[in-house]
Amino acid sequence: MMKHFFLLFIGALLSLGTAVAQNSPQPKREFRGAWIQFINGQFQGLSRNAMQGNLTNQLDALQKCGVNAVMFQVRGEADAFYESPYEPWSRYLTGRQGQRPAPYWDPLAWMVDECHKRGMELHAWINPFRAKTKGTTELAATHPYVQHPERFFKYDNLILFDPGMAENRKYICSIAADIVRRYDVDGLHIDDYFYPYPVAGLSIPDAETYAAHRNGIADINDWRRYNVNTFIQMLGDSIHAVKPWVKFGVSPFGIYHNIKEGTNLPGSKTKGLQNYDDLYADVLFWVNNGWVDYLVPQIYWEIGHPAADYDELIHWWSRFAAARPLYIGQDVERTVRAADINNPAQNQMAEKMRLQRTLRGIQGSCLWYSAAVARDEGGFATELARNYHRTKALQPLYPFLGKALPAKPRKVKAQWMPTGYYLFWLAPKKAKRPQEEVTKYVVYRFGAKERIDLERAERIVAITDQNCIKLPYTAGKEKFVYIVTALDRLQNESKPVKVKVKL
Repeated sequence: MMKHFFLLFIGALLSLGTAVAQNSPQPKREFRGAWIQFINGQFQGLSRNAMQGNLTNQLDALQKCGVNAVMFQVRGEADAFYESPYEPWSRYLTGRQGQRPAPYWDPLAWMVDECHKRGMELHAWINPFRAKTKGTTELAATHPYVQHPERFFKYDNLILFDPGMAENRKYICSIAADIVRRYDVDGLHIDDYFYPYPVAGLSIPDAETYAAHRNGIADINDWRRYNVNTFIQMLGDSIHAVKPWVKFGVSPFGIYHNIKEGTNLPGSKTKGLQNYDDLYADVLFWVNNGWVDYLVPQIYWEIGHPAADYDELIHWWSRFAAARPLYIGQDVERTVRAADINNPAQNQMAEKMRLQRTLRGIQGSCLWYSAAVARDEGGFATELARNYHRTKALQPLYPFLGKALPAKPRKVKAQWMPTGYYLFWLAPKKAKRPQEEVTKYVVYRFGAKERIDLERAERIVAITDQNCIKLPYTAGKEKFVYIVTALDRLQNESKPVKVKVKL
């Protein structure tokens, strides 16, 4: 009897948690991203059709649960998942580095089209300094290391571009600029591979570079941070010089610095690898100088983790890094496998979502990783679709990249067609600058006597790149107000145009 009562009690708690999530307000703008990586070998050995089928399944699953941005890895070890004039095709695509896909296709071009077709942004994800992973045993003749070995160092069976050499920083920026120039990407994204993750007893072999290029910096650690800082500023400038609307995002390791006595450097109550001290990545310096457009710290741990508590870290990043749009890197598998501290009968998804949506400056999250979402690990995708992403969301604003409102749609009207009742509109007149070009439209629906409030995400019925939508006509007796707005490349929203419709 007591066991039966306990099960009923737990069921009631779970139902209550779901009800709270379903009744909570949904943000109109939120970054809802997911990473798709190739470095884990998930596409290795697949034919073109098989890989496209795999990616299609992942994208369809992401779309179904409301993801609106994909971080697609296109460069993992100075190689390419796209047609690069600089670097060889990846072995993770064709089986051998430098081997052209047969039959030919360009995964980045294909993914840009497929994501945009689903209303998702595509951010091209590159690993900047890593030039060879541990598992790679053969480099193509066109690989940068083969051509210029003096510009690299080896560490723990890795090969890395030496960040202390200006020619390397310039070269990687040229790679990013080439991608942005030739592909219709929405963002250029890098992760946390700067200087290598430290290995006990193994020193970074860059003493000669330091001696030759120290720039008057007395401490080698400060010099390494200077090199990465210089690179980050150059990379953002390189991207925006080509296309001012393409967003530059960085996903750093989840700990900036462990708090220590006797230092004024902001630190968290953690005991793990550190961006500032170990990877020489002064992330707060980049944010405060406006060198990055968004930040996605990888807070992959559980709430209550003894060395890196998620609760401690999300509060820390919210406090110190909100000068730029801040999105939280979430580990799907760890989230659904960890019990909620206050309610062990459920996992930590609800509490992590609550923190994400209530703390200052946080405007979304990015999910590690797409395949875990696609297979609905622990019901994660189901909960997103049912509760947390049940309404559509625009991208967060980037006013520092552009804030002028686009012109509004023209001649909005409802009209019968042979296939049904439609709402039509015309595009605004051509914009003066490319970043102000209209790329999408938002369609809202309100009751005839309902107060118009365009911040109500539940009133969005479509975010589309088309100039019409089919209306849900029934008997032609109920009155509604439809509103159409235009979005530019940065999803700045135009003034509304409304029309009254009987459905």
